[in-house]
Amino acid sequence: MFDRRKLEEIRKLKEKWERETVAKSFEKLPEKGEFATSSDILVNRVYTPVDIAEHDYLQDLGFPGEYPFTRGVYPTMYRARLWTMRQYAGFGTAEQTNKRFKYLLEQGQKGLSVAFDFPTQVGYDCDHPMARGEVGKAGVSVSTLRDMETVFDGIPLDKITTSMTINAPTNVLLAMYIAVAQKQGVEQSKLGGTVQNDVLKEYVARGMYIFPPKPSMRMVTDIFEYCSQHMPQWNTISISGYHIREAGATAVQEIAFTFANAIAYVQAAIRRGLDLDKFAGRLSFFFAAHNNFFEEIAKFRAARRLWAKIMRERFGAKNPSSWMLRFHTQTSGVLLTAQQPYNNIVRTTLHALAAVLGGTQSLHTNSFDEAYALPSDQAVLVALRTQQIIAYESGVVDTVDPLAGSYYIEYLTDEIEEKAQKYIEQIDSMGGAVTAIEKGFMQREITESAYRYQKEVESKKRIVVGVNEFVTEEEIPIKIMQIDPKIEKTLITRLQRIKRERNNTKVNEALSKLRKAAENEKMNLMPFVLDAVREYATLGEICGVLREVFGEYKPSTIF
Repeated sequence: MFDRRKLEEIRKLKEKWERETVAKSFEKLPEKGEFATSSDILVNRVYTPVDIAEHDYLQDLGFPGEYPFTRGVYPTMYRARLWTMRQYAGFGTAEQTNKRFKYLLEQGQKGLSVAFDFPTQVGYDCDHPMARGEVGKAGVSVSTLRDMETVFDGIPLDKITTSMTINAPTNVLLAMYIAVAQKQGVEQSKLGGTVQNDVLKEYVARGMYIFPPKPSMRMVTDIFEYCSQHMPQWNTISISGYHIREAGATAVQEIAFTFANAIAYVQAAIRRGLDLDKFAGRLSFFFAAHNNFFEEIAKFRAARRLWAKIMRERFGAKNPSSWMLRFHTQTSGVLLTAQQPYNNIVRTTLHALAAVLGGTQSLHTNSFDEAYALPSDQAVLVALRTQQIIAYESGVVDTVDPLAGSYYIEYLTDEIEEKAQKYIEQIDSMGGAVTAIEKGFMQREITESAYRYQKEVESKKRIVVGVNEFVTEEEIPIKIMQIDPKIEKTLITRLQRIKRERNNTKVNEALSKLRKAAENEKMNLMPFVLDAVREYATLGEICGVLREVFGEYKPSTIF
């Protein structure tokens, strides 16, 4: 891309600049030490064409909407359509969550994103002893189809798209969503949205698993197969780097481990006999946006290019849609601080801006009070307005990939891709993601990165404003959103009433058929789960049957 003689001239002039201009500057103002990104990529003092001398524009960047998609998956990106502003929400009862959803839609949000409470995420009804004290705390409690009907009451499911952060019991919650839509008169073929459905990252970083890996992978693939036949507009998985990153991974590890998991899902689907070019275009991804602004932008660009190569070169996908990395981004929650909480608005703005400059397809901005509790209405509105200001006032959407060609950005993009690829090769040599998880490899790598980060904060090598530097003793009053503990009793009473009023003969028949299907590895479970859900079998009853057949996962000690 660059003239060799000119590159040599720049290299020599840079050396002269270092010897003379920089050295003289050091006499008065020496640098503060070594600089590096969160992934320990050393940051040079200045970047020139010499640092990207091997770049081939058409091979490494190309044009937006064309392979290798470094510059974006769509030709005109935000000039034609802004990213979807999809604020993650859900708490307490179905009625409370429905009210929050309608509030967000009234304020200009374009899609819904459902947060489920911990009991729901691990397949327990609100009346289970393991659910005690956690009902509705970190998301909405959903035990039966009745709860899901209430969550989406008055919200036309053919007019909006919905993302559901659910993994181990994805089949049950997706079935409930389908049943709600059909009660509204909306065919499942018309539904648009995403289920996270990424159970491998639960074993790696998050812990919301139920079943062992093998049956869990079967259930993931069941959704791929079912949706390819009945829900062509539905994204069947959101392969998540977000939770891996929030657990302490670096930017490079986030990409590498996410793609290692994604490779495992693709291989499982191919083994099932699914057509790669029919299901690959419905894969989506979910990444975090953290503090190191330029590294985050480069991470998203590198991820697009690396995934395009994986799908085209490793798997031989022919359809350009199969090569495209489409992803949702959420700003970091773990980097928000309880100290000086209004500083979190600035942090979130930087995270969101990095995601937009990196070419995200949808975005959630965290609220400034989330270091304390679930966000208040005021904080949620500020978070949404942050996206809207970036979209409508900043000008960053006016041209596609505006930082392309920056020597630093292109260098970082190359470095992140190369380092992530080396991790993937290492995981391949172990036998793939599932084996690497069973050996604790990813978990150890993340733990070591998290430990290193914490040590840097404690030693002040890494400054966190308001925490280890620029500290004030003043307490800033924050209105905390609190979940009334009485709702647990209310929801239990409601659940007991549903169990009395439903046709329990039909419920038992549906659960019996589900059990027989689960015992037959060749059966797709989705139709049987859907039948059980329609009879108001509970989440816990359905997962209970599957627990009896599949068993429960017990992690081994890795340290």
